[in-house]
Formats: sequence, C-alpha cells, structure tokens
Amino acid sequence: MLGLIKGTIVNFVLRKVRKQVPAWNIPGHVSFKTALNKFPSSKYQRPTLTLSDTAVLQYTGGTTGVSKGAELTHRNLVANVLQCEGIFASKFGQGDAEDGDRIVCALPLYHIFAFMVCALYGMYKGQTNILIPNPRDLPAVIGELRKYKPSFFPAVNTLFNALVNNEEFKQLDHSNLKLAMGGGMAVLPSTAQAWKQITGVTIIEGYGLSETSPVATANPPANTEFTGTIGVPLPSTDVAILDEDGNIIPLGALDEEGHPQSGEISIRGPQVMKGYWNRPDETAKVMTADGFFRTGDIGIMNSEGYFKIVDRKKDMILVSGFNVYPSEIEEVIAKHPKVLEVATIGVPDEKSGEVPKLFVVKKDESLTAEEILAFAKQNLTGYKRPRYVEFLAELPKSNVGKILRKDLRK
Repeated sequence: MLGLIKGTIVNFVLRKVRKQVPAWNIPGHVSFKTALNKFPSSKYQRPTLTLSDTAVLQYTGGTTGVSKGAELTHRNLVANVLQCEGIFASKFGQGDAEDGDRIVCALPLYHIFAFMVCALYGMYKGQTNILIPNPRDLPAVIGELRKYKPSFFPAVNTLFNALVNNEEFKQLDHSNLKLAMGGGMAVLPSTAQAWKQITGVTIIEGYGLSETSPVATANPPANTEFTGTIGVPLPSTDVAILDEDGNIIPLGALDEEGHPQSGEISIRGPQVMKGYWNRPDETAKVMTADGFFRTGDIGIMNSEGYFKIVDRKKDMILVSGFNVYPSEIEEVIAKHPKVLEVATIGVPDEKSGEVPKLFVVKKDESLTAEEILAFAKQNLTGYKRPRYVEFLAELPKSNVGKILRKDLRK
C-alpha cells in the first residue's frame, strides 16, 4: 500500500511539478485502460496456442534504417533458450542454477539480447538477475557488482570498455565470475585483453539479431583466449556466407588480396523469425528460398569454422573502388593508448569517391589529430587510412550502448 502511495506521489511530482515527462499525442491511440474495458473479463476465453503462434513482436534497433517488428514465435524463443542452455552448460551445468549464480542485467529487458540471455535463460535456470537501471552511472553499477559478485556478465563493448578504464572496478573481487559474454556490437581486442587482465575471465563473444531470437553463433565458453570472432553456429543452426547473387561462397575461397572471401552472413535454424509484422515486402528481401535469413552483416569464415563480422553492409566505405570496413579501422585506432572510444564513417571525396573519417573520444587530453593520423599510417594500408579526425566529448549511442554511426553522418 505504501509503495502505491509513494509511486503516485513521485509520478505527480515528475509530471506536474518538475514537468520532466513531456506531453505526447499519438493520433488514433487507444489507452490500455480503455482497451481492457472494451472486453469484460467475464467474457474472456483463453485462446489455444501452438508453438507456431507469434509470442512477441521484437522491433529491430533501427540503427541502420527504419525499425521493423520481427515476429518471434513460441518455437523460436523456446528453441533459443535450449540452444543457450547447450552452450552455457559448460559453465553453469545442466538443469537448475547453483547457489551464487547471478546474472548482471545491464541492458534494457526490451532489447532482445537481455530478453533472451538475462530474462528467459535466467528464469529457465533459476539464476538471480541483478537489474541495472542505468549502466551509464558507473559508480552505481560498481556498487551493485561489489554487493552481489555476479557469476555471469552479458554486456556490450561500451560497458566492458568503461569498466576496464575505471579504477574502482579494478579493485573488485571477481572470484565468482564464471562467464562474460559480449554481444550487440563487436568487442574490441584491446577491451577484451584489459578485461581478462583485471577479472581473469575471457570475454566470449556471440552474435545474433532481433530476427534470430537472437543468439545464432557463439564462441565456446571453454575457450581460454579471446578469438576476435563471433564463434561457431549454435546447435541446429546453419550459417552460410552468401555472395551478391545469393550463392554460398565455398570454404577456402580467397579475394584478390589473398584473404578469405567475404559475403553476407546468412542464418537458418529454429530461432529464425516467422517474418516482419505486416511487412511481407521486407520479409521477402531478407529470406532466401531455402530458408536462410540474410542478416545485412558482411563476414568471413576461417579455416576452423569460426565466423567473423567484417561490418554492416550499409556501413561499408567505398574508397577508389576498394571496400573499406569501419570496424577494421576502429579496431586498429582503439589500440592507441590515448583513445577511449572511436567510430568511423565514410565522407564524400572528389578524388576517391569516399574516404574514412574518425570520431574520437580522448582518454588523454593531450591527444592530437596528427598523432592519430601518424598511428594510422603505421598500422593501416594506404586506402584504409582515415583522412579526417574529429574529437567528441562522447559518441552517440543507442539506449543499449551501441554506437550510432548513422547519427555521425548527419
């Protein structure tokens, strides 16, 4: 009762006194209360559900375009929970969780990564979830880590990077930590190296999308070294690298520079969505006739069967006819000791068509653009070198910490 009264008072103050909740209006909207009143509970009939019925509409992040609702069925979600159980069992065992198994949930639960790995898998195992409302508030995050000593830490590179550069985090007791999993964006090798030095635990990188419930690949948790890849397909999952015409690129195929030939990562398995809600046109663009979902991510497969994302297809920079991937440049520049964060986009150039431009957040205020360009010259091939550097106080990010390159292009 006291909680209800407190909540009402806080809501009133935020809305009416401080006016922190902006006015809104959605034409034709129906309030939740109105919707409930249209159908009396006495007339409610529980529907008969099957595994093929839609369970959730999981909207895509919209980081590269318009957000779409991925229809995930009960089968999709159940399958992915069981697939996660299969790969995490080496750290957490089969069946119920052990005493002391606690997940850090530093992502909003409406994001598919947290929804599956923290919420559904966590509840399936019976693990305690440590909910972090604001991961940008590092003192509060570190306070919770000190108090609860988590055993499972799923997060994005942004949070891992912020923590390894925090002196308080370095002093924490990490003895209960069994598994750290990176997803949502690429984990940088420099971040992974610092994390292992501090915690003694290797970051295991996985990969997936809203359309795949989300986990499609992962590094085996038993790996003792960071691989810089997104791992291998989950059980009952096929992953293929397709060329522009939709043909599978054979294993061992090389490009003109002698590197593994890249193509679009495509996924087939029980976790792949039914389609986009009310968007058959968009569904047709991403689904092949034989059931593969075309992710829009460019990647390669190495000789050991591990997949590596090169970059988003839409983020590729075309320099004098050569494909340049922002993530490759960012991986190099992030190694500079004075760089905290970095992002790369392509900008127009009369001679080359496009050239790379860097946006950098400094770790050391003495850092100059000339230092960065000299570092790039030492470590990157000529056409991959950035031509411009702009310093920012912070990079634009989504509410899960993913760097928004589309905002940098504005």
